[in-house]
Order: sequence, then C-alpha cells, then structure tokens
Amino acid sequence: MSSQPALTAANLLDELQATLMHGTVARRVETLRRVTDLYLDGEVDYSDDQVAVFDDVFTCLVRNIECNAKVLLAQRLAQVKAPPRIIHHLAFEDMIEIAAPVLSQSEQLDDATLIANARTKGQRHMLAISTRRSLSGAVTDVLVELGSQDVVHSTVRNPGAEFSDNGYSILVKRAELDEALATALSQRSIPRAQVLKMIALASASVRAKLKAANPDAAAEVSNAVKTATRLARSAPAAISRQTNIAHGLVRALYEDGRLNEEQISAFADDRKFDEINQAIACLAGTSVETVEALMVESRDEGLLILAKVCKLSWNTVKAIIHMRDELTGIKSADLDECRFTYERLRTSTAQQVLRFHRMQQSAAVAKPPAA
Repeated sequence: MSSQPALTAANLLDELQATLMHGTVARRVETLRRVTDLYLDGEVDYSDDQVAVFDDVFTCLVRNIECNAKVLLAQRLAQVKAPPRIIHHLAFEDMIEIAAPVLSQSEQLDDATLIANARTKGQRHMLAISTRRSLSGAVTDVLVELGSQDVVHSTVRNPGAEFSDNGYSILVKRAELDEALATALSQRSIPRAQVLKMIALASASVRAKLKAANPDAAAEVSNAVKTATRLARSAPAAISRQTNIAHGLVRALYEDGRLNEEQISAFADDRKFDEINQAIACLAGTSVETVEALMVESRDEGLLILAKVCKLSWNTVKAIIHMRDELTGIKSADLDECRFTYERLRTSTAQQVLRFHRMQQSAAVAKPPAA
C-alpha cells in the first residue's frame, strides 16, 4: 500500500472521532462517503488489520444515520470484498432496500449467515437471497421450506441454485398444488427419482379428478391415466443424460457378469437410484420402467417381489427401501412387517406375479387407443 492512502486514512480517522462526538448527521454522511471512497479506491491493497479498522469505522458511522445513506453504502459494498461486520450488519437490516443489494450480491456472506438470515428475517429477504449468482443445497433447503410462492419460484428459476434430495422432495410436494412450479421444475435437470415422483403425484391427482367427473367410467379413466403415466416416464424430457449413462454402465456390468448383490448393496448405500433400478431390471429380467414405477409407489409389495426374484438378502432389501424413502420422501410400512412378508414370500411365487405383471404391461402397450 502506498503512503498517500495511509496518510489519508489517518486524517479521516482523526476526523471520525470529532464527527462521532460533535458532528451533525450531514457531516456523518459526508464522512461515510469519503471513507467508502477511500476503501473502494484501495481495497485490493489493504491488509487484514487495515480492513478491520475500516470495519470499525463503517460500523460506527452507520449508527443513527439516514436510510438513504445506508442504501447507497449497501449498493457500493455489495459488489466488492467488503469488511465482514458491516456487510453482516447491512444484510440483517429490516429495511429491504438496504439488505437486498448485500443479500443478492455480496460474496462475503457464507451459507450459515444466509440460512440464519432466511430463518429470522422476512419473505423479502429470502426473495433477495434467491437471486444470488449461486446457491448451495443447504441454503435452498430453507428457501423452499419456508419461502412464499414467489420465493420458491425465484429459487427454482435460478440457474445457479443447487438442490438437495430433501429440497427436491419438498418442491415436488409443493408442485402438486402449483402448476407453474411444476412447469419450472420440468425445465431443470432434476434427479430421476424426483421426476418419477412428480409423475406419480400428478397421475394420482388427475385420476382422482377424472373419476370424480366420470364416476361411471372408473376403469377407462384408470387405464387412460396408466397409459399417459407410462408415456410420461419414458419421454426423453423425463430421462436425463446422467440417467442414461448410469443405465448403460450397469448394463455393461451385467453383460460382463460383474453385477451381483454386493454391487447392488453398494449402489443403495451410495443412494444411486438410477443404478439400482437398472440393476434390478437386469437381474429380474424386466424393464427398467417397471422397476422405476414400483420404486415410487407408496406400497412395498412390488419392490419385495422384484427383490425376491433377484434373490437378494433382507439386509440389501432394507438398504434399498431406506434409499427409496430418503430420495423420494415416501414413508414405507413397518420394516418388521416387510421383513416377515419377504421371508415368507417364495421365489416361485414372486416369479409368477412378475410374469403376470409383464403380461398386463404388454397387453396395455399392444391395445389400440379408443376411437
């Protein structure tokens, strides 16, 4: 740092003491402007100790100062590596015009600070956070859980936002009653498990509405919805590149004779939904679409039948159930009851049920559409 800025800083600090003791609001604002100018002119050269001094100065000057001056300060400091305490102070201001520039732009705010802000301030503060250049899954978890419709929509439309599996589960539930949100979600590359759950929820909702409107055509309604659901699951837009890659890798393992229960258990432990589906499909001799459909059902019977055909141990089946529940937000039945059912289920019986299921699917696919 050159000597001239150091002298200027020293002069301003001397002036600061007088301003804080005897200065008017106008003089305080002018001093704040000069300190800000000085910091922005030389911020790349200042040491940590000098930045800390500026932090003290800013913190002192913003007390009992008019809001317009704070707004201007927030706008100027939001885009630079500003002193941390003043940035934190501005982010937690109640007046959104002050907080928004910092919440939406400042790189000085870490996830813990953003989460604390979202939990303790209002919806407008969360809306500002939702527009940041990048958002971690930890932050978006809070935004999609506590945020208003505007906050959630803004977060989902943000290309720099990441979402955890829990976040996607919350979004899928909210999208069930929000068509605009469902549309926004469909434009993102989201995990296959959540895509399937969205389709399942949508199909259940459509089925209920159609049956209510057409009580005398329940069977036709059910078949029509099943067909539409099957087509939606297999639509290219519903299958991401990552899903296709995962399916291809598992098929290669199977063809090489390297796909076994140990590998399936590892997939479950690593929460690899796409790999599990393809692995079970290969070992059971059925389609991956069938496995995926059973994975997002609230009942466990279908999954137990597939696992028995694959001759998986209960420990592996339990790991798959835990993975499915965690990724899709489905709550399974009592695990002890599931285990009792699984251990009583004969492999031959499971194979017969699966063959019958495949026959039904084939008939549904072959059946021409009604005129």
